[in-house]
Amino acid sequence: MATAFKLPELGEGIKSADVVSVLVKSGQVIKKDQGVIEIESEKASAEVPSSVAGKVVEVRVKEGDKIKPGQVIITVEEGVIAATAAPKSAAPVKAADTKKQAPAAAPEPPKAATATAAVSDKAPVFASPSVRQFAREIGLDIRTVPGSGPAGRISLDDVKNHARTVAAGQVAAPAPAAARPPATLLPDFTKFGEITREPMNAVRRATATHMARCWAEIPHVTIFDRADITAVEELRKQYKSKAEAAGGKLTITAILLKVTAAALKTFPRINASVDMAKQETVLKRYYHIGCAVDTPRGLVVPVIRDADKKSILQIAAELAQVSEKARAGKLGFNDLQGGTFTITNLGGLGTTYFTPIVNAPEVAILGVGRATMESSYADSFCRPRLMLPLSLSFDHRVVDGADGARFLHWIVDAMEKPLLMAMEG
Repeated sequence: MATAFKLPELGEGIKSADVVSVLVKSGQVIKKDQGVIEIESEKASAEVPSSVAGKVVEVRVKEGDKIKPGQVIITVEEGVIAATAAPKSAAPVKAADTKKQAPAAAPEPPKAATATAAVSDKAPVFASPSVRQFAREIGLDIRTVPGSGPAGRISLDDVKNHARTVAAGQVAAPAPAAARPPATLLPDFTKFGEITREPMNAVRRATATHMARCWAEIPHVTIFDRADITAVEELRKQYKSKAEAAGGKLTITAILLKVTAAALKTFPRINASVDMAKQETVLKRYYHIGCAVDTPRGLVVPVIRDADKKSILQIAAELAQVSEKARAGKLGFNDLQGGTFTITNLGGLGTTYFTPIVNAPEVAILGVGRATMESSYADSFCRPRLMLPLSLSFDHRVVDGADGARFLHWIVDAMEKPLLMAMEG
């Protein structure tokens, strides 16, 4: 009896995804956790691993389809692995077949001009997810690229070389997909000078849509404060080697993640969401904090789960890992969902105060600027102190100004007096 493998939930707010490629075919024997399709949603691109093992009976999706969670991807006859996997002599046969076909495939690269015209929508494409992603980002149809690897596998160099050929006019570029009509009618900018148009990738499209919705629907209030982090900075320098030994970096962001988790426990209405349909506030008893990461594909927000239960050193190590995955484009959907609060740090770019947009369905976000040395007058003396600018934006439907001010002031106090968090958090 065949078992249906369905697309799992993709994360909060993700209702569908595009099938970038199908990695299996009917009659193929697959293992558990083997990738079956590659998809791209508004927030990330990833392979979907199978939760079952066996022989693929039917593939229910194809490249270019838009699929939803719960939709059947493949049907699998379980218990066929041992019978099918045993005769491994089949592999050499396939290899031999490939070698026999090699002479016919070899002349393809020189015939670049006909490669595009001969593209078939159903022809299998052999390329890794990273190569496919690169092709999408530069606006090139991966199916038009002749592969130079075994069995026509497409490498990153193949994509680059083909892109140069297209740019030189030797190959006709694939026709772009139909574009959505612009929200605002724009003038013809070419009348004023030279322009260049760049297509938005999936992450940028999602960011544009999500941020516009958040700004339109949420009545934002932003308040500002600054924390004297002179003592915290001394402790950070003292213990940064321990964080490095654990595989991370002891940054102000890592420390703020822990401090914010404690603050959210003290102010539960800020660790919430608003359900206007039911006229209810959803108070969450878990503390998963997102941290905005700037990547080549755009802004993504991986989530540090249960930040309240982890030490600062553990958070520092995990933050380093997810940040690296984000920049490499290897975040999965689980890495991006479930956040209850977000921190965005622009201090590395020299920014001081700014007004971050609340990341719905959360109700608040903390912006962190660049710490600077300032003169501070206290106890009849003027001393240099390291001051950290902080900006808190919140949803005024749920959080009153006074509550927002108390929450931000609690964070300032905790950064200035680290013992406070241990006593109250």
